[in-house]
Amino acid sequence: MKKLLKAAGALGLVGCAAMSNTFAATDDTFWYMGGNIGQSRATIDNARILANLQGLGLPSSISDDNKGTAYKLFGGYQFNKNFALEGGYFNLGQFGYTTSTLPPALAGSLNGKINLQGLNLDAVGMLPLTEKFSAFGRIGAQYAQAKDNFSGTGSAAAAVTPIPNPSKDTLNYKTGLGVQYDFTPSLGMRAEAERYRINDAIGNTGNINVYSVGLVYRFDQNKPAPVEKVMMAETAAPAQVIIVVAPPRKVIFYADSGADALFDFGKTTVKPTGQRALDKFVADLKGSKYDVINVTGHTDRIGSKAFNMKLSQRRAEAVRTYLMGTLGIASDKISATGEGEAYPLTKPDECKGKKATKKLIACLAPDRRVEVEVTSSRKSD
Repeated sequence: MKKLLKAAGALGLVGCAAMSNTFAATDDTFWYMGGNIGQSRATIDNARILANLQGLGLPSSISDDNKGTAYKLFGGYQFNKNFALEGGYFNLGQFGYTTSTLPPALAGSLNGKINLQGLNLDAVGMLPLTEKFSAFGRIGAQYAQAKDNFSGTGSAAAAVTPIPNPSKDTLNYKTGLGVQYDFTPSLGMRAEAERYRINDAIGNTGNINVYSVGLVYRFDQNKPAPVEKVMMAETAAPAQVIIVVAPPRKVIFYADSGADALFDFGKTTVKPTGQRALDKFVADLKGSKYDVINVTGHTDRIGSKAFNMKLSQRRAEAVRTYLMGTLGIASDKISATGEGEAYPLTKPDECKGKKATKKLIACLAPDRRVEVEVTSSRKSD
């Protein structure tokens, strides 16, 4: 255990070095933790074992147990939507084999077992495929502790190593691939295939493959209005919130400028000036019966589709959460949906260019909005 703790310190230094690099700040920065459980499979060198016994004059048959139950506990930090650093503890389970001597040798058997556990630090590359589904790959360092146990009976007892319970701790590499599905912004499920390069305690080197499923929990992702970091899709030009009420009328709130600013620049938390503006809107709805309220977020086309989808969803949720609190209505009567860049108000030929210049950003400002559609019927006096 002391060796594993020392290894944790060494792997931690590697992690600090990696984190000292400069990463672009995005809305996808957060801490997370989780765990996986599954099946591990080892390649046992039966031919080598039988050859060794044959050399001792003990022709034998062999049966092996090359499958085990593996699990891991991990924690990590995601620097942006495409990169995370992850470390943790793993236990690959137990594997073994049993040999039985064949005539004309005297009867006997040889049993071998190995237990494997350790610590790892991985660089994880993420590839978002949809808003909730992503693929990822990993490569990292792992410090594994191998503990062997050998026992023999009859003529095979001579094959037991001079040290019946050898152990070895080695630093090696690991790789893996996986997919992840997010049930909510804070909770997701993973399915992974990983390969650990392992040195056992008697001079053999091989691979342990692990196939597992697990859960991952992201901290601070379940809050209604998390802080957004400044991205290419977020600009100094004011975003709009358009509120449509029945009977029809429109109220426009600017995100980060003007007396009724709804948000600070680069954030989705409703600020005091925005609260007062929304309070005034809520006051106009007093005495009405609300059938349904739909909150829909939109962004411009600058930036990735995945980021824009998430940004529009979170802005919509910020408005929804505040209206729920001030109106005191049930959550099933008000919805929040992000449409990303799918429904711009600007025309295709109106804002030309792909590079995020100040001119293009300003031109696309009408596309960055949240629409709140309220269906209500005024009570009679």
